[in-house]
Amino acid sequence: MKKEIYADGIGQIHFAGNMVRFDFMTLQPGAEGTAPTPEYNERIIMPPMGFLAAFNSMQQLIDKLVEAGVLTKNPNAK
Repeated sequence: MKKEIYADGIGQIHFAGNMVRFDFMTLQPGAEGTAPTPEYNERIIMPPMGFLAAFNSMQQLIDKLVEAGVLTKNPNAK
């Protein structure tokens, strides 16, 4: 059986030891009336070439989502 991992987002991306490291986080409920707090729970480590391939795949998906109208481009983004 394949393991499925859920993350609310990437808390940090950093480069250390010649590897790109993604720290994934989930949002944990705060006390009543307070904002959720991020909790780091998984890390993916890959070589720079793997990172570039993943970035390219994500960019292609973003382009498809924009084309489908799911996302819109921010004209003020740099």
